[in-house]
Amino acid sequence: MYIVSLIARPGALDPALVSALRNALGGGEAVWLARGEAAEFPLETLPANLEELRGAIADQADLNLLPAEGRRKKMLLADMDSTMIQQECIDELAEEAGVGAHVKEITARAMNGELDFEGALTERVALLKDLPESVIEKVLDARITLMPGGKVLVATMKAQGAYTALVSGGFTAFTARVAALVGFDENRANTLLTEGGRLSGDVARPILGREAKIQALEEITARLGLSEADVLAVGDGANDLGMLGRAGFGVALHAKPSVQAQCDLRVNHGDLTALLYLQGYAQGDFA
Repeated sequence: MYIVSLIARPGALDPALVSALRNALGGGEAVWLARGEAAEFPLETLPANLEELRGAIADQADLNLLPAEGRRKKMLLADMDSTMIQQECIDELAEEAGVGAHVKEITARAMNGELDFEGALTERVALLKDLPESVIEKVLDARITLMPGGKVLVATMKAQGAYTALVSGGFTAFTARVAALVGFDENRANTLLTEGGRLSGDVARPILGREAKIQALEEITARLGLSEADVLAVGDGANDLGMLGRAGFGVALHAKPSVQAQCDLRVNHGDLTALLYLQGYAQGDFA
């Protein structure tokens, strides 16, 4: 048994669209998890035209197909930049260094899988050399904003006993603040090196990238006695693909095209509460 999930921006999910899809696929009775925003219905057989249907309604809603069993996950493994926050922290630091446009271009290419992550990171960090260490606090206070729905996502999953971890190819100076604000149980990221109160233009080794996110998945699930099927992972960049592919639910959130193409679960319309709808939580269940 499968579940067809439909998620749109608040107020944008048309009941007529839900009915039309349910009738076209021969699904069961539709259930509204949030009126005008999220609905789902059961389906007995795998539709052959899923991608065609997805494309047909892509401008209106996210269509995802999920197994009916084991939807509520016991662990959340989340990327930070452009996932739990609305920015890329290294791009914001680069703006302060006067190299914003150049660094943003490298970041976009790296996140789309066009560049080696480690090489792209060291190249960008080198351009931050000699920035005062105090600029980190300035960027955190003035430039970084949380992704809508993140606090509700984490609080709701934790209320149901789930463990939450923030894993980033960014920097610990940012993940520590974001993890505390959102409520994550732990965070992992790269460490920016400093000398005499200024950024040295380098990061501590080993660099946390794609493989380190997979390692986090393996280590934390082993520590908690969970299976990888118990995990919901979310990210937007190419360096997230390893953990997204291994987790029970790997969700591409407002992701780069190359990332979406490799992920079964995609969210382009909803905010982070969409990850709760995918697990079958109704809006009234939110913490």
